[in-house]
Amino acid sequence: MSATTPVLEVRDISVAYGAGRKRSTAVADVGFTIERGRTLGLVGESGSGKTTIGMAVLGLIPLSAGEIRFQGESVHDLPRRRRRRLGKVRQVVFQDPYSSLNPLRTIGASLVEPARFHGATAAAARERACELMHTVGLDDSVLERYPAQFSGGQRQRIAIARSLMTDPEFIVCDEPVSALDLSVQADVMNLLTTLQRDLGLSLLFISHDLAIVRQISDDVVVLRAGAVVEAAPTEELFDAPREEYTRSLLNAVPRPRAADTEIEREAR
Repeated sequence: MSATTPVLEVRDISVAYGAGRKRSTAVADVGFTIERGRTLGLVGESGSGKTTIGMAVLGLIPLSAGEIRFQGESVHDLPRRRRRRLGKVRQVVFQDPYSSLNPLRTIGASLVEPARFHGATAAAARERACELMHTVGLDDSVLERYPAQFSGGQRQRIAIARSLMTDPEFIVCDEPVSALDLSVQADVMNLLTTLQRDLGLSLLFISHDLAIVRQISDDVVVLRAGAVVEAAPTEELFDAPREEYTRSLLNAVPRPRAADTEIEREAR
């Protein structure tokens, strides 16, 4: 893969559920590209197809049409070894921090599992887990405890750490702060922004909140009813949206205070 090859290419994909008369199209002819080290925000109202696209990108649901290419290779019909490697470099942070961690396993057991699956020794996986606890602002004593002992914000930090255990190049963030209190959202967003910048990650950031999308994204795709309404670099879309639907979404976003804008600039 050359340095100019996009990390992710979504080429005119469609996803349908059901069969016969009950068949319904959730996503129709959606396409976009994510370059190395950049974040694409996928935004739209509930039911617009955002999460369906994220699941398709992760290979968790089949396509009805189209193609997904990762690092220049079609992800369809890959040999088993290549599919396994794809799981190592492609990870996810889910929306709900209360259900994404196994309540019956210690944090340490949940974290080392993906690294062990991809060939790390027990000692190396444990060392990596300790390192990542500090990276996300937690103490490594967390590894001996259980999810129920932590707040939602702490659990989401743990989930982010778990997504980094295999040193991925690409992460799908599916509404990663929508279940958190506003004050905690800001902390987790700052963490994600810092990690993306420092580690050179490529992100697909899924959200219904345009203010949050603007904070972290380099490019934005606006969805409505499973189709792309508009796609543009972030500042271009926010400053001069072309489509009426995009303008209506932006008009519903509270204007940031000057202090918030300054914090956002510093984070970048």
